Amino acid sequence: MAQQIVQLQLSGMRCAACANTIEKALKKTPSVKSVQVNYANEKATLRGDNLDAASLVKVVEKAGYAAVLIDIEQPQTDTNQQLQQKQFYKFIAAAILSLPLLYSMVGHFNWTSGIPVPDLLMNAWFQMALATPVQFIIGWQFYRGSYFALKNRSANMDVLVALGTSAAYFYSVWLTFKFGAMAAHDGLYFETSAVLITLILLGKWFEARAKGHTSDAIKKLLKLQPQQALRESADGKTQLVSVKDLQHGDIVQIKPGQQIPVDGVIVEGQSAVDESMLTGESMPVEKSLNDKVVGATFNQNGFLRVRATHLGEEAALARIVRVVEQAQGSKAPIQRLADKVSGIFVPVVVGIAIITFILWWFWFSLVILEKHWKPWWPYW
Repeated sequence: MAQQIVQLQLSGMRCAACANTIEKALKKTPSVKSVQVNYANEKATLRGDNLDAASLVKVVEKAGYAAVLIDIEQPQTDTNQQLQQKQFYKFIAAAILSLPLLYSMVGHFNWTSGIPVPDLLMNAWFQMALATPVQFIIGWQFYRGSYFALKNRSANMDVLVALGTSAAYFYSVWLTFKFGAMAAHDGLYFETSAVLITLILLGKWFEARAKGHTSDAIKKLLKLQPQQALRESADGKTQLVSVKDLQHGDIVQIKPGQQIPVDGVIVEGQSAVDESMLTGESMPVEKSLNDKVVGATFNQNGFLRVRATHLGEEAALARIVRVVEQAQGSKAPIQRLADKVSGIFVPVVVGIAIITFILWWFWFSLVILEKHWKPWWPYW
């Protein structure tokens, strides 16, 4: 018995570790035999027996992501125009709030110390007012992603971003409440957290644009498919119908210069057919009685009557689209290696940070600073 195949269109993934999280969650479903989640085109392909699509969608949603069922018999396009716009608007908003904070840093460098900086930009309360929306409104997606990642006992890029920016932000908040408006002169890091989130959002926008290009080949193929056909009835009359309404054995008429709407066999007529979309050959091919023709090719100079033999998912163009989609959904060996590395990357980075903090605090701060620099250490 052939295994059932289900495809899900995913959304909400922010890094390769997210794809690993979804894979692990879906693999726990008893009826699932194999799972392949592709981060690039945001699709999950599942194979198994008696797969319940609704239950699989709930598993993905429980993991903190969104999913919808894909009709595997219909060619799919992966458009993410809304995601691109959303990421772009977030980046613009974050950039507007972060640029004043970035400008306030010019006084910290010798080669830019001559550039005047308004006193308002050096006010700690003003800096906190600019950084707070970036941290908790625009950057909320990182906290949400961190919550679901930790809930699923994994760590993704969101954990690193939330941890790093929160450390810079809350340390600066503590200094602001301790020293007041002049705390900006004592080493605030509001600009660090805000600019970091802004740059990551810029990267997310570039990533969304790149993902949009992955389906360009499929989009171009789908545009080749004609939508209507001139169907001939038993009494010889013709009617313009949708290609989807055609059935096996229907006779369609193709006039010179028209696209052939379906895969079929010529029952009457002779013509030259341009098959360059299929073979790449620029020279037309002569076709006559009993020759096979392929949908989406062009009839050049003769009248043809064609009997439909392959429709819908059986058509050559539909099969080509599915092959392209399967190729996009498959993982190269280097990608599988990258997925494994991403699963341990964040824990390793966090572990190194903790070890560094311990060494710094217990060795450098308590030994060296206490002996030599304690009188000049402002936060002792």
